[in-house]
Amino acid sequence: MTSVMERLLDIAPIWVFLIVFLLVFLEDAIFVGFVIPGETAAVIGGVAASQDHVSVVAMAAVVVVAAVLGDSVGFEIGKHFGPRLLAMKILDKRRDKLDKARDLLARKGGTAVFLGRFVAFFRAVMPALAGMSRMPYPKFLAYNALGGLVWGTGFVVLGFVAGNSYEQVAKTVGRDAAIIVVAVVVIALIVWRVRAHRSEKGAARTYDPSASTDSSS
Repeated sequence: MTSVMERLLDIAPIWVFLIVFLLVFLEDAIFVGFVIPGETAAVIGGVAASQDHVSVVAMAAVVVVAAVLGDSVGFEIGKHFGPRLLAMKILDKRRDKLDKARDLLARKGGTAVFLGRFVAFFRAVMPALAGMSRMPYPKFLAYNALGGLVWGTGFVVLGFVAGNSYEQVAKTVGRDAAIIVVAVVVIALIVWRVRAHRSEKGAARTYDPSASTDSSS
């Protein structure tokens, strides 16, 4: 944690903003989310703000704008090149998840766009799927902006709190205790992600297309 902070403080603020913006934007562009750590970038941006290196309000705004713009690009790409994208080999091992994303979009519409923001795989593919489904862009933008606002602000604040907690605890009771505080924050984030993933799987089991087909035949 200390080394990350030191490196951030060695970079000019404009570059911190630019790097975080690009990482979040590229994650939200079509399928790039498999390799670009958008959430990590948002948290690190919050850590930089906790050290007064950048403004936390400005960092949150940068992350939210990057998220919304990235999703909008993904929407347009899906609208114009959707079938070609679905044929990409990178998706071969993720067909089940892709089917779940398409099913969620079909059942929930705009709500799926909002919820997809909080699940890594869905965040990467949902904008393109929405574009392919011919969802009206104003409707997509409304749910996309709301999701980007909640997600972006939340993860920047998480980084801000983690950075401040580390420094405060380190001054009070030492570095070891500070590391424990940061570890607790990270573990809490991991637990939240695991529970979200399990909820996603549970929802997929509840909805069984084959079962509904059998009952109707």
